[in-house]
Amino acid sequence: MSDIEKKVEHEYDGSQIQVLEGLEAVRKRPGMYIGSTGPRGLHHLVYEIVDNSIDEALAGFCNHIEVFIKKGNIIEVRDNGRGIPVGIQPKLGLPAVTVVLTVLHAGGKFGGDNSGYKVSGGLHGVGSSVVNALSEWMEVFVYQNGIEHYQKFERGVPVCDLKEIGPADHTGTTIRFKADSEIFTETTDYEYDTLITRLREQSFLNAGVRITLTDERGAEDVNESMCYEGGIRSFVEYIHNVRKLEVAHDEVIFLRGTKDDAIAEVAFQYNDSYNELILSFANNIHTPDGGTHEQGFKNAITRVFNDFGRAKGYLKEKDANLTGNDVREGLTCIISVKLTNAEFEGQTKAKLGNTEIRGLVENLVYAKLTDFFEENPATAQAIYDKALSAARAREAAKRARDLVRRKSALENSRMPGKLADCREKDPTKTEIYIVEGDSAGGSAKMGRDSNIQAILPLWGKMINVEKARLDKIYGNEKMMPVVTALGCGMGEDFDLSKLRYHKVFIMADADVDGSHICCLMLTFFFRFMRPLIDGGHVYIAQPPLFKLAKGKDVRYAYTEEEMAKISAEMTQPKINRYKGLGEMNPEQLWETTMNPQNRVIVQISVEDAIKADEAFTILMGDKVAPRKEFIEKNAKYVKNLDI
Repeated sequence: MSDIEKKVEHEYDGSQIQVLEGLEAVRKRPGMYIGSTGPRGLHHLVYEIVDNSIDEALAGFCNHIEVFIKKGNIIEVRDNGRGIPVGIQPKLGLPAVTVVLTVLHAGGKFGGDNSGYKVSGGLHGVGSSVVNALSEWMEVFVYQNGIEHYQKFERGVPVCDLKEIGPADHTGTTIRFKADSEIFTETTDYEYDTLITRLREQSFLNAGVRITLTDERGAEDVNESMCYEGGIRSFVEYIHNVRKLEVAHDEVIFLRGTKDDAIAEVAFQYNDSYNELILSFANNIHTPDGGTHEQGFKNAITRVFNDFGRAKGYLKEKDANLTGNDVREGLTCIISVKLTNAEFEGQTKAKLGNTEIRGLVENLVYAKLTDFFEENPATAQAIYDKALSAARAREAAKRARDLVRRKSALENSRMPGKLADCREKDPTKTEIYIVEGDSAGGSAKMGRDSNIQAILPLWGKMINVEKARLDKIYGNEKMMPVVTALGCGMGEDFDLSKLRYHKVFIMADADVDGSHICCLMLTFFFRFMRPLIDGGHVYIAQPPLFKLAKGKDVRYAYTEEEMAKISAEMTQPKINRYKGLGEMNPEQLWETTMNPQNRVIVQISVEDAIKADEAFTILMGDKVAPRKEFIEKNAKYVKNLDI
């Protein structure tokens, strides 16, 4: 082939530019619209449809939303709102309901005061059409003007025209769909607990709206109906009740304010833990990355504590100002704002960007919380006592941190003595294994790829950080080697850019003690190095439970089911149940648990802040009763392992 022919063959011209029409773009790049095609994205389909019904509730036309998980993992969402319009949309010449379900950026939420909705979570206008595009099939039933209308779609394409199929004695919309297994290749199985958590959240945020979830997949239906007249105040009470936390004051503080068309509500209460939990929402959409509404609250509450504290003598002239962390220790807070033209970052709406909302929330909290403290001096005293205690602990932590830094400088060595570092210096290419025990650590050091893998052995049980403040962690012989090795600090000093290894593995025995160590380490990362988890840097190594050998044929099994299957294939092999990592020689540990080509690993992520925070509080907190209740409830899922 000549040089000219080669040039023509690789020429990049207009013919190579693809134009994806209609919903093709959604099926081509589904992650852009729903975040992922794993379980998270699967459940997001349900949220998108429910959010549209919630918008009807916000507009004042709907008070009951029903969600069904039917056999075959078919989802059905019913509401008693006005029903999606069925009249002809002038521009496209199609029924409006067809346009809403097949055209991106089509909906009744763009027209300001003249639109169907003044306040809405689904402002991008892509939710329903995206669900349609990613479903094997979808059916819509619209009840309007005494008539039931029906249309069916397959992978976003209408297979029949909108038609009248009978009389209707009510109004509303029912959407039924089956997620497409061609898109959701990992699973199309919905988790009841995941859906009920989200739907309960929506019920709290919309006082007086009833939301019902029914799971019809089992021998008997599982059903829960939720309606909370107390709104977000009930949300705070629910969180404390579930976690069995002792509250620092009896009353949930509730603040509400408006400006133009925007509404802001804040409900919060302090408890006896050391952790803060702030959940923020905009137009009923959870904003896990916060935004202007959350920043306005944080700014205001810190100002109130310092200004009011000095005016009333809680803070003396010689005292330093309280920090944001001081005033938020042990705080459970719900922030909910509703506004027109909400500006979210991305289709998954993780962060609110409206600048005017910061001012609304900040002014509301500063003025009304100051008034509340004036009118409730006993409550103010209880809250200030907690904040001042947090400030003293912060100062103690600073002294402990400075002592650790001075000690490190004097020793002229910043790395823990037990750390076997790797040669590669590019953090994006390196990994560290935090290994339970010196014996397993020794095998890991000998079996590793020393070019990219570092080993840090730990011994014994480490401190439970759920029951300790930061000042108790600095200098702790179990935790500080981890902090020092990772290099990115912790708490307020945490800096992800200084992370020395982009993959952090927790490697412990596959037994109860090993699980406890994993839980303790994950609690530490979650509470004091949270960006490490959020950035996808934390993993659990999965050592095998069994070694099966027959002659020269050696295989490993990671579960009892896998062991039984392999045993049947090998026909009566010799089976060795590993009691711990220390029983493996370096070659076995490398081949089964550390070799990137063969290893089984679990990446740790925080899908839901409420559930994750709740789990750590229950499992690792001071209260025995909720932990016992959790164990009793979940014991049925534990198999009889030989441990």
